[in-house]
Amino acid sequence: MAHPITPLSPPLKDELDIVIPTIRNLDFLEMWRPFLQPYHLIIVQDGDPTKVINVPDGFDYELYNRNDVNRVLGPKASCISFKDSACRCFGFLVSKKKYIFTIDDDCFVAKDPSGKEINALAQHIQNLLTPSTPLFFNTLYDPYREGADFVRGYPFSLREGVSTAISHGLWLNIPDYDAPTQLVKPRERNTSSHRYVDAVMTIPKGTLFPMCGMNLAFDRELIGPAMYFGLMGDGQPIGRYDDMWAGWCAKVICDHLNLGVKTGLPYIWHSKASNPFVNLKKEYKGIYWQEEIIPFFQSIVLSKECTTVQECYVELSKYVKEKLGSVDPYFQKLGDAMVTWIEAWEELNPPKEAAAAAEPKSVKKEEPSPKSK
Repeated sequence: MAHPITPLSPPLKDELDIVIPTIRNLDFLEMWRPFLQPYHLIIVQDGDPTKVINVPDGFDYELYNRNDVNRVLGPKASCISFKDSACRCFGFLVSKKKYIFTIDDDCFVAKDPSGKEINALAQHIQNLLTPSTPLFFNTLYDPYREGADFVRGYPFSLREGVSTAISHGLWLNIPDYDAPTQLVKPRERNTSSHRYVDAVMTIPKGTLFPMCGMNLAFDRELIGPAMYFGLMGDGQPIGRYDDMWAGWCAKVICDHLNLGVKTGLPYIWHSKASNPFVNLKKEYKGIYWQEEIIPFFQSIVLSKECTTVQECYVELSKYVKEKLGSVDPYFQKLGDAMVTWIEAWEELNPPKEAAAAAEPKSVKKEEPSPKSK
C-alpha cells in the first residue's frame, strides 16, 4: 500500500521572521503567498498609528505601530526612527527568531531569465546556511553552490570558510540608485535578459559595501545587535541612509569577529521608483557626509577586548561621537542612539543564562503585545 506523501516543511519555518516596514495595505503579499505564507511576519507600521493596515487573509503576523513602539520601549523609543523605513529595525528588536528576512512593500516576485519565479527567501536561506569566504577570493564566486567549487590555488586551510551573518539580495526593474543618478538616468531599468547575474559572492574582509535593506536576510544571533538602522526621517537632517549605516557598522563588526557577508542572488522585482527630487532632499547631506564617513569606517580598528557584537557596537558608537562629531552635531546624537539601541536590545533579548536565572525570582516583564493575527 502506498504511503501518503508527507509535505516537506518549509526551511527554517520556526526559526525565521519576515520583517516588513509599511505605511499602506499589504496587497503585495498576495504575489508572495506561495513562498512566504508559512512564515511568521512582523509588520512595523510607520506614520499615522490610527490608520488601519490591511493584511491579506491566511498570513500569520503581528503588527506594531508607533504607539506600540513607545509602549514597549518607553524612553528608549527615541532610538527608533519615525516616517522612514528605518523603523524596520524595531522588528529585529522584538523578534525571537534566529533569522530575519526583511523586504519592502514595493518588492514583488522576480523571474529568472528562463521565466521561472524566484523564491528569494529560499536563496537567502541557502546563502546564510552555507559558509562565506572573506579571507581569500574564489574566482568561481560561491564555492558552496551546486556545480561550483574552490578553484586551483585556493588554500585548503581556508576552505572551511566562516559563518555567514548577512545575505544581501539585488533587484530587477528599478535599481537602487541615489537621487543624482536617478535624475540623469530616469528611464534606466534592470531586466533579467540584460542584467541578471547568476552569482553569489562573499564581500572580502576589509571591503565596505552599500547595503540595501529592501531584500536582505541575516542571522540575528550572529549580527542582530549591529543591524540598527540609525536615526532617519522625521526630525533628522538625513534620510535614505538607514540601511547604509547599518551595513557599514555591521561589515566592520563582521570583519572583526570573522563573520561573512554575501551579495548577489536572490533578485526581487522592485516595482516603483521613488521621487528623485524628494530623495535628493533626504540624501543631500548624506552624499556630502559620506566622503568623510567612509574613510572613518575604513580606518576603524576595534579592540581585541571586543568579543561580542554588543561590545563592538558600543565601542563603535564612541568612535562615531569622537571622530564624526566634528562633521556635524547629528553624529553625537546618533552615537547616543546607538548606545540606547544596544540597551533596548539587551532588555528585550537578555542572554539565555541571565534570563533563566532571573525567571523564578522576578515578575515576568511585559512582552510586546501587538495586534496579532
